[in-house]
Amino acid sequence: MAGRRHPLTHFGDCRKCVWMKRFLKQALPCVAMLATALCLAADDTETAAKTTVLVVGDSLSAGYGLRGEDSWVDLLQERLGSDYQVRNASVSGDTTGGGRARIGKTLATHAPDIVIIELGGNDGLRGLPIETIRDNLTAMMEAVIAVEAKPVLAGMLMPPNLGPRYTEAFQQVYEEVAEATGAALVPFLLEGVATSEEGLMQDDGVHPTAAAQGRLLDNVWTVLGPLVAKQQTGATR
Repeated sequence: MAGRRHPLTHFGDCRKCVWMKRFLKQALPCVAMLATALCLAADDTETAAKTTVLVVGDSLSAGYGLRGEDSWVDLLQERLGSDYQVRNASVSGDTTGGGRARIGKTLATHAPDIVIIELGGNDGLRGLPIETIRDNLTAMMEAVIAVEAKPVLAGMLMPPNLGPRYTEAFQQVYEEVAEATGAALVPFLLEGVATSEEGLMQDDGVHPTAAAQGRLLDNVWTVLGPLVAKQQTGATR
């Protein structure tokens, strides 16, 4: 009898078990939430470490008439690789006025390192004043510079039926804006595509086919490539 414990002596042990169960029941969800938060924080850190390239354009960059992930912007992501993230804020039918109206919010949303502005084609086709196009493009370039991102301006040409005076002034506006703001200039996004006899344009005669997207990317890359290389060199120092 002396070696046996009275049943009531287990009371304290039972209370400990109940307390421990309650503690674990309350603590485990918190631990799970903490683990999830740490994972999300790690993902955010990884994303923040990537270089962001933002494209603000019209249907030529939005991939009008193409299947998903066939545009030159999608191909750009493939070429840059996993250390970069490409954000496409292009809107079919957009003008320089529309781009100017949304550029501030777009920059704040994506916090880009490099911004490619591809706008103006719809302005020209509508015969909008050259001064208006110039002012809008300049304002967008200045907004990009203000957030310490590198601006790239993709130029466009107008068909000759609009008259030599307007078409020449339209072409020059991109050169003038690039020179005034220090933006890198792609002279003509559709170089080697618009006048090609290889069937690189859709039936509407305005939008490039899927087969032409690689050439569009090459046209942009002649200017973007050196910027990327320079940035990578600076990051390794």
